[in-house]
Amino acid sequence: MKRSGRPSRGRYGRRNHQQNSWSGPCSSGERYTTEAAQSLGQGDEESPSTSSSSTGDPSVPDLPGFYYDPEKKRYFRLLPGHNNCNPLTKESIRHKEMESKRLQLLEEEDKQRKKIARVGFNASSFLRKSQLGFLNTTSYCRLAHELRMSCMERKKVQIQSSDPSALASDRFNLILADTNSERLFTVNDVKIGGSKYGIINLRGLKTPTLEVHMHENLYFTNRKVNSMCWASLNHSDSHILLCLLGLAETPGCVTLLPASLFVSSHPGTDRPGMLCSFRIPGAWSCAWCVNFQANNCFSTGLSRRVLLTDVVTGHRQSYGTNSDVLTQQFAVVTPLLFNGCRSGEIFAIDLRSPTQGKGWKATRLFHDSAVTSVKLLQKEQCLMASDMAGKIKLWDLRTTKCIKEYEGHVNEYAYLPLHVHEEEGLLVAVGQDCYTRIWSLHDAQLLRTIPSPYPTSKADIPSVAFSSRLGGSRGAPGLLMAVRQDLYCFSYS
Repeated sequence: MKRSGRPSRGRYGRRNHQQNSWSGPCSSGERYTTEAAQSLGQGDEESPSTSSSSTGDPSVPDLPGFYYDPEKKRYFRLLPGHNNCNPLTKESIRHKEMESKRLQLLEEEDKQRKKIARVGFNASSFLRKSQLGFLNTTSYCRLAHELRMSCMERKKVQIQSSDPSALASDRFNLILADTNSERLFTVNDVKIGGSKYGIINLRGLKTPTLEVHMHENLYFTNRKVNSMCWASLNHSDSHILLCLLGLAETPGCVTLLPASLFVSSHPGTDRPGMLCSFRIPGAWSCAWCVNFQANNCFSTGLSRRVLLTDVVTGHRQSYGTNSDVLTQQFAVVTPLLFNGCRSGEIFAIDLRSPTQGKGWKATRLFHDSAVTSVKLLQKEQCLMASDMAGKIKLWDLRTTKCIKEYEGHVNEYAYLPLHVHEEEGLLVAVGQDCYTRIWSLHDAQLLRTIPSPYPTSKADIPSVAFSSRLGGSRGAPGLLMAVRQDLYCFSYS
């Protein structure tokens, strides 16, 4: 009874005292000073935190329902986005921060012509090391590529077409260079709906003009292109293999599109060809076989199944899986087909084994998230894989262990490919944040981060192609980036 007569000094009593100390002329609690907000945070330690702090400074506490602006040094209330004409939401704050960072990087790219990929790394230093015998030829060429790559400058490519009005409205969705980097197959989203295909001749990609010609075709489709690759049916890169997603009552299919359908896309070698379509519903990925033991065959990754199809005879082999197959690649030397699944599993199919039984899985690796891309290295002893958690790992197929991990890639749910270039020792990937990142294959160091010329958007993720010979055997090394209606070239200076 005596305790009830004493003033309360518990947690609720202290909170009421603190609330009286900071409650003032500010209505609705929309703006707080740093000191007052810290005292509020001490009283609400047990409340679930839904705040957003962009500073990363441990001295600035997270408050439920508030955002700390590092420039104004104030807390602001996070408002719901459905009942306010100008809401302050986490999404708008995050977008504003990303856009500010992008503009800052673009300004640095334009001002700083000579960029440094490694600390203390320049042409004179590694040239001197090579003369003294500290660097072998392979290391010297790799470092030379890294140095020239770090000095690449962005230049816009002028595209010539028979329909200039279409170039101004059609948006690039995907680009894919052929084996010799002489042609660029493009998938463009048409303004009225659907997609349009084209082939860009890269032989005219020479400085300082940078002019190329787009060869178009009247072939349209209203279905999404899930996957595509070049196919060597009549000769090297004679067709394009397209994996199309079904839409409404139209089932999905896999199409072999002859490059000869595009006028003068490859003069002297292409002859008029027929478009072949295979009714394969529910296909997520496709790959063309370059192994002589399964000639004229392609593979499709389906929901819980892998389908191997012979183009000439129409014969099919089916392999059952436990998950959707999102990416595939054939080996060249060994008769193996590597598959990456939504479950995170990577497995190889031995094409010599029968479809029935348990002996056709040659190798098994595991990621923690859905695998979006697999790339087999030239000696076929290592495999590069990326997933929807933003992880890029290099696996040793002999020990089935991860030997390198490439940090910095951003992905949450998108289907994003990898571009591995062993000759230059580079790994290129575009993240969901629209940044193009280049790593060293040798030591997994991030060498360069290239921002997109346009604001970050889910619909404007760039599509890139890198080659040491853009335009053919006499071409110069460089990176092609397609975003919206524009094509950019980052060439070696």
